Amino acid sequence: MSQPPSSPSTGQRPALRSMDAGQGQSRFQVDVVAEAAAASRAAAGGTATPATGSKPAGAEEAKGRFRVVGFLDPSSGPPNNPPEATDFAQNSDTVKSEASLYSSGQTHFSDTHSSTYYMRTFGHNTIDAVPNIDFYRQTEATLGEKLIRPSLSELHDELDKEPFEDIFANGEEFTAMEGVPSKEKPESKGTSVKFGWIKGVLIRCMLNIWGVMLFIRMSWIVGQAGIALSCAIILMAVIVTTITGLSTSAIATNGFVRGGGAYYLISRSLGPEFGGSIGLIFAFANAVAVAMYVVGFAETVVELLDSVDALMTDELNDIRIVGTLTVILLLGISVAGMEWEAKAQLVLMVILVAAIFNFFIGTFISTESKEPMGFFGYNAAIMMENMGPDFRDEETFFSVFAIFFPAATGILAGANISGDLADPQVAIPKGTLLAILITGVVYLGVAVSTGSCIVRDATGDHNDSIPIPNVNCTDAACTLGYDFSICKEGGCKFGLQNDFQVMSMVSAFGPLITAGIFSATLSSALASLVSAPKVFQALCKDNIYPGLGVFAKGYGKNNEPLRGYLLTFFIGLAFILIAELNIIAPIISNFFLASYALINFSVFHASLANSPGWRPSFKYYNKWVSLVGAVLCCVVMFVINWWAALLTNVIVLALYIYVSYKKPDVNWGSSTQALMYNQALSHCLHLTGVEDHIKNFRPQCLVMSGYPNSRPALLNLVHAFTKNVGLMVCGHVRTGSRRPVYKEMLNDQLRYQRWLLKNHTKAFYTPVFAKDLRDGAHYLLQATGLGRLKTNTLVLGFKNNWRDGEMKDVEIYINTIHDAFDLQYGVVLVRLKEGLDISHIHGQDELLSSQEKAPGMKEFVVSISLSKDSDSDSSKPSSKGTSAQSSPLIHKDPKHPIVPLSVADQKLLEASQQFRKKQGKGTIDVWWLFDDGGLTLLIPYLLTNKKKWTDCKIRVFIGGKINRIDHDRRAMAALLTKFRIDFSDITVLGDINTKPKKSSKEAFEQMMEPYRLREDDMEQEAAERLKAQEPWRITDNELELYRAKTNRQIRLNELLKEHSSTANLIVMSMPLARKGTVSSALYMCWLDTLSKELPPILLVRGNHQSVLTFYS
Repeated sequence: MSQPPSSPSTGQRPALRSMDAGQGQSRFQVDVVAEAAAASRAAAGGTATPATGSKPAGAEEAKGRFRVVGFLDPSSGPPNNPPEATDFAQNSDTVKSEASLYSSGQTHFSDTHSSTYYMRTFGHNTIDAVPNIDFYRQTEATLGEKLIRPSLSELHDELDKEPFEDIFANGEEFTAMEGVPSKEKPESKGTSVKFGWIKGVLIRCMLNIWGVMLFIRMSWIVGQAGIALSCAIILMAVIVTTITGLSTSAIATNGFVRGGGAYYLISRSLGPEFGGSIGLIFAFANAVAVAMYVVGFAETVVELLDSVDALMTDELNDIRIVGTLTVILLLGISVAGMEWEAKAQLVLMVILVAAIFNFFIGTFISTESKEPMGFFGYNAAIMMENMGPDFRDEETFFSVFAIFFPAATGILAGANISGDLADPQVAIPKGTLLAILITGVVYLGVAVSTGSCIVRDATGDHNDSIPIPNVNCTDAACTLGYDFSICKEGGCKFGLQNDFQVMSMVSAFGPLITAGIFSATLSSALASLVSAPKVFQALCKDNIYPGLGVFAKGYGKNNEPLRGYLLTFFIGLAFILIAELNIIAPIISNFFLASYALINFSVFHASLANSPGWRPSFKYYNKWVSLVGAVLCCVVMFVINWWAALLTNVIVLALYIYVSYKKPDVNWGSSTQALMYNQALSHCLHLTGVEDHIKNFRPQCLVMSGYPNSRPALLNLVHAFTKNVGLMVCGHVRTGSRRPVYKEMLNDQLRYQRWLLKNHTKAFYTPVFAKDLRDGAHYLLQATGLGRLKTNTLVLGFKNNWRDGEMKDVEIYINTIHDAFDLQYGVVLVRLKEGLDISHIHGQDELLSSQEKAPGMKEFVVSISLSKDSDSDSSKPSSKGTSAQSSPLIHKDPKHPIVPLSVADQKLLEASQQFRKKQGKGTIDVWWLFDDGGLTLLIPYLLTNKKKWTDCKIRVFIGGKINRIDHDRRAMAALLTKFRIDFSDITVLGDINTKPKKSSKEAFEQMMEPYRLREDDMEQEAAERLKAQEPWRITDNELELYRAKTNRQIRLNELLKEHSSTANLIVMSMPLARKGTVSSALYMCWLDTLSKELPPILLVRGNHQSVLTFYS
């Protein structure tokens, strides 16, 4: 920061005065800048000394109120300042976050004088803060407190100006309370349990991947597929899980990861539609997986009981009893807290690793007692015999792969408790990928070792031994002295193909394998019991599905989802009691695979969108590899079970459609948004290289609507013919004597755009500040749009009250029309006899509902002082309230009861809604008097294509000569037929140039009288002076010159009343006035006379470029 030009006093330091929060002013206000003196003191003593040593009573209050940025000044601190605080103040002079102050045991040091903070950056007194991680935190971040940096207004605005309160800071919406970090957070941070990558991710993933499949199905897979194809099956599964692991790592390292696992990763990447659908089925899959693993455990226990004849009732009910007791025990461990659950997992891991080592040690210990059961130790002949496949019982490669793959679906066990990890960005990639590597190597080792030392079939009978050597041997067992040929007829109970407990037989200590099976099943069940509530809690917190918020509540230091635990327990218990999970198992596997597919697709989608926000610190991923991974996951789903895959896709699609329909009010910056932007940008750029063609002309309207809800009839009518056809921009020129508050205008833009979206109006709201309507409209006419998406038609409400206001406003209004023509715009004037502007009606249309209202804004009541027909000026502030908001929109307040509406206001309100309703059978009368390129005809055609206007028929009125009426009618009918525009009738008006009625002329004269110059009644010099001062005045010469045109407007109004008084809508060619020749008052009189006392009328004038063609 540069030095100020002067220093008011030598002992004074720049102070940041805390403002009264109730006044809505800035958090900081610079009083005096005296940096020269401060810098000299800083150079001499490290820090400057305050002007006074006393501490006012308001200091603590200010200190408590502004916990926004903590600055240290040891001179004002207590005498027992910690040395690190002094060192910080003397050496850094920078902002320090409260989180770091809490962790170091420090407190805020403030030297207050009239409740001020002395804030020093780079040795200067300034509120301009240095980069700090706490400025970038989201409000509910768990690793630190969110601080709010000084806003641009606080640093940039003039000293005598109150900086506007930034309601939407950095694009985020937050309440006033959210800016103040919770006091409880620092206390809970010190006691919450967080896991590292080994205990939190590696062990959990390994336990889940090493399931019962390792001990009781791996040997059977080798027997069916052989060593080579078994290794291929394992490698295929590892490829799928590795790609998914790489994708998971990429997403997990692209920003701070909260709790929710797969749901959080997918929802924050692809948006709530995909995240919400996959989150629900993923949580359900984990809940049912609890039952699967517990039933697997219970079956093993019941088999042991049966072997010693100790069944309690029958086999099925014993499984239910053991399963119920087991899941209750697991629930108790989970509810006790993550720390106890982690300890239990550690114990189970030790048992599992011991069982695996026990097996490998056993393979080297060959005993004669095990040979009849097919185990001979490592032998090349056995290995070669088992190298190829031997599929039996209608098994195939893919059916065996389908049986094995569910063993690999535990790779998200660590990511699912992401909220309980100390550093998810490091833990998830390292733990997940290492777990995939280790488990993959172990599976390959088991496949090779079992295939190298155990034959496929064995009788278990010692009597089947034969003398060695035997020249007739055809298999490995024969060369080793056993004849198991009888097994070809079936009935053998031993060997890889027949005995699921081969590993127990091979191992050095059989019971340890049983313990390993128990460990594998219980650890997987425990992991699923923890994962399901965590994922479900994250889903409920986001409030995507109504009614599930009750499960979002957490308890204790770790925010444990106890209600989710109970729900998971009851779901698991229900499926345990069924005890038949063969049907549900493939569906669960498909649910997991759907999650993996979407994680892979998320990475591809985010990379394709090329968003600057996509910058994962994990670089070992590729978008095309991720896409291949997503496709592979989908293929595997159908390989495992085609009907389960279809059912999974149907469920995901149904949930996706539901969430899309509900449109949850969340914005996570998903890659869907980024890709949508990319596509929009590329299409816009592509369009700029394509020349306009008549066939592709669309009316792209700049509607001078003011606040969008202040002129609903204007908005609804234009939206009727631009919806899904052309661009519609609601222009709003904001004027006023006060200095423009651009921040307020930007916030209004966000609010009103949201209002348009809520009301399903496909339009953009664009406000500008200008000194008057003409300047503002000129800005909008020149700058609105992007490339080919630029407006080409200006739509104005007719200025009904033009005779009641100042004529300079009429001059501005007419010149705005001239400017539009100068810029080659078409112009449409919309007139309703009741008027358009309803903003003066108190309490009519509340823009901001409770959920729309900008958080942090106070409710206010606005008193309106607009004339009810001030339809044209879309720029004047319509509020005289004390609020900064100048909108005509108001909040209902019980202290300000709504006054009953007058009859005129009731009619105005009814008229304002007439274009929202379906139009009954009627007509749209098109008075196409002058060829403007076809816009006058195109607009009614577009209207009749809409559902609300489809019952209306087009009637066309044209001018002509009495002696050529039939010819003109046929010519127009031929033209309309070539244009392929349906019409019900064509009327040729041969009496347009007939003189109007005397009463009509007198009414026009009366209207025009106050605006005449009457130069013949005054000196020429005085007349010229008056004309220069009031250029809108009508001269006698001008009136005489345009007498015929004036009479035509009066006559046309009479014809309109005669022919179109019952029409639903009149669309008429707008008369033109030559710029610089026809005065504003005369042109306004023409427009008023032409369109008065009629149904809704559009005066249309295109830019005289063809917008219709009959060529293909």
